[in-house]
Amino acid sequence: MSMLEGIRIIDLTTVIFGPYATQMLADLGAEVIKVEAPGLGDVSRYLGNGIPDPTMGSIHLTVNRGKRSIALDLKKPEDAAVLRGLIAEADVFFHNVRSKAIARLGFDYESCRALKPDIIYVHGTGFGQDGPYADLQAYDDVIQAATGTTTLLPRVDGDPRPRYFPSLIADKIAGQFGAQAMLAALVHKLRTGEGQAVEVPMFECFAAFMLTEHLRDDTLDPPIGAAGYPRQLDPTRQPFPTADGYLAIVPYTPDSTARLMGLLGSEGLLASPDYEAARAKGEHMALIYTEIAARTPAKTTAQWLEIFAANDIPAMPVRDLQDIRADPHLTATGFFRHRTHPDVGGYWEMQPPVKYGAAAQRDLGFAPKIDGDGDAIRAAIAARD
Repeated sequence: MSMLEGIRIIDLTTVIFGPYATQMLADLGAEVIKVEAPGLGDVSRYLGNGIPDPTMGSIHLTVNRGKRSIALDLKKPEDAAVLRGLIAEADVFFHNVRSKAIARLGFDYESCRALKPDIIYVHGTGFGQDGPYADLQAYDDVIQAATGTTTLLPRVDGDPRPRYFPSLIADKIAGQFGAQAMLAALVHKLRTGEGQAVEVPMFECFAAFMLTEHLRDDTLDPPIGAAGYPRQLDPTRQPFPTADGYLAIVPYTPDSTARLMGLLGSEGLLASPDYEAARAKGEHMALIYTEIAARTPAKTTAQWLEIFAANDIPAMPVRDLQDIRADPHLTATGFFRHRTHPDVGGYWEMQPPVKYGAAAQRDLGFAPKIDGDGDAIRAAIAARD
């Protein structure tokens, strides 16, 4: 039996944030019914090349796997009635439609609770609905800018232009919070029988994520320093060159730092007056990083990895994204699995990274075509009625 077998989620979300959240629960065995607009469907279908079907893009295969799809035009009474029928039999209704628009469609919390008193109603918002940004639209770039994330790279490399982190990191972090919120609400419902309204605001979620370390000395009142975690913003904290590539090396504890300096032939640095003076001000890591960078070109990446593994020094080679699928560890753990999608053909699928001892590994469902399950879902509702 899968972890969430018997849980039904109605997913009226688009792009990455909401679909990523519900996909994680689909991976655990929940039945997720993806409600899409007729015709084009969810925009996430077009993220990544879709060959031969442009509605089945590569990112869609990842964030919507294991779901069923029904296309509904919620401005049409007959289609709105279908969604009401789905909500009446669901455990969770998750949407990311703005508050005023969802109320006009007749699917605000009170309307849904009238259909299913114990419904878990999850609203994925851009911004908390009790603040001045409540009605603003939010996408990953917007949230990165609003949380100060775009100012971090300039503080590292001195280029004053704000820049986005090259990942849909705000969307995915908010999706993680969304999955956590659904699971917490489901536990509460199992204990009490109560449903509830849950708000998952992308701005606040990502602010909490980024400021965990970067609020730093601005945490205290009055503050004892500026926001920003110095170790993360140190420009000397970079992958270190070897004779044939680069290595990430982490001298994190005093003991591992001392061992690393010994392996590099740099024992004297830790006893030098310059190091002691820098350490007194909390600025010693720049000296350590500079010393490592000066020493590592003497050997190849493979030679250093052998030495560091034998001496318990955390290190990994710098790889290109294109090389990750051939990583020997990920291959051994079965992280990537080659499968044949009935509509797309062969593709590589990432398996859920968390393993549960009480649940057997199972085949994940495929990402659906637009309205691929519409007839079956409508027929099931009609049979219930």
